[in-house]
Amino acid sequence: MAVNDECKTKFLELKAKRNYRFIVFKIEENLQQIVVEKVGAPKDSYEKLCSSLPSDECRYAVYDFDFTTDENCQKSKIFFIAWSPDTSRVRSKMLYASSKDRFRRELDGVQVELQATDPSEMSFDIVKERAF
Repeated sequence: MAVNDECKTKFLELKAKRNYRFIVFKIEENLQQIVVEKVGAPKDSYEKLCSSLPSDECRYAVYDFDFTTDENCQKSKIFFIAWSPDTSRVRSKMLYASSKDRFRRELDGVQVELQATDPSEMSFDIVKERAF
């Protein structure tokens, strides 16, 4: 599966310049390529990312999570989310599963990975817990 150059460019902008809060990626099956589907503005919430993920189709997403540690230090971690709802097509689930590791390696700087098949598996509480 090819990775569109825009995927890497947008990810670098999220990581280095913090131009985006999140990026949603999708596989264009007819092009055999992973492309950027949506980007979230720096002020967008985690809920906005969650609502950007279709309920019956697989997606990849990265999310830049800002938090404050118990020692009052400002930190940030980049999450990679593999979204594969139970209601999506079997072929789609297989495509996303088989492409995930290679795509994740292209995004240098991801610190935490989440896999979710329904919204409860990627709740904000889980993100906070995994960040620490």
